[in-house]
Amino acid sequence: SSASTNKPVLTLFTKKPCPLCDEAKEVLEPYKRRFILQEVDITLPENSAWYDKYKYDIPVFHLNGKFLMKHRVNIQKFEDQLRKLELQSE
Repeated sequence: SSASTNKPVLTLFTKKPCPLCDEAKEVLEPYKRRFILQEVDITLPENSAWYDKYKYDIPVFHLNGKFLMKHRVNIQKFEDQLRKLELQSE
């Protein structure tokens, strides 16, 4: 199977404007070939459950559907989890 299909999905829960989200994306820039970034705008009606959950916490990151971190990117934690997933999918 090709590597691209096995890329972990990093979900970013965000809303506009979100300076911290922009900052987080910059920090993640060097890693972007290693994951698929999926952004969820929590202000959209279909995402109201996420809005209730995360409105005071964005940015919030999930990696492959599991909560990973919030507010700021913890690169160490992110790298550890990313590496784990990459090893699993090899």
